[in-house]
Formats: sequence, C-alpha cells, structure tokens
Amino acid sequence: MSDAKPDLELDCRGMNCPLPILKTKKAIDTLKTGQILKMIATDPGSINDMNAWTNSTGNALVESEQSGKEFVFYIRKK
Repeated sequence: MSDAKPDLELDCRGMNCPLPILKTKKAIDTLKTGQILKMIATDPGSINDMNAWTNSTGNALVESEQSGKEFVFYIRKK
C-alpha cells in the first residue's frame, strides 16, 4: 500500500490502450497543481504507457505498484 494520499481515484480496470491514458489526462486536468491522482488499470501495457506519459507531460509518477493483475499508479499534477 502506498503512503501517497490521492485527491482523486480513477478506475480504468478492463480498459486497453489508449483509454487509460486518455482518461488519466482528463482526470489530471481537473486537479490542482500538486494534487495526486490514483489510477488503477488491468492492462499490462499501462506500465510503459504511464511512464512515457508522465515523462512527456511533466507530471510526476510518484509511485506505482502491482497487486495481482491490477496496476496502481499515483501521479502528482505538475
């Protein structure tokens, strides 16, 4: 479990690329600078996708973890 306290949680379970990234961008846009989004996905490709997306957008991937077949990402808005 993460120590990061999310301000918003986004459930992307069962979605495949590019939906988790598109929904993550839309959710991040609703947050204020410094707030944290918790995104849960089941698509294994989301690991590479989230790393690439946060690097290209400047948002920070604070933490990521895998729990069974679920991938959880904590992203801080820039």
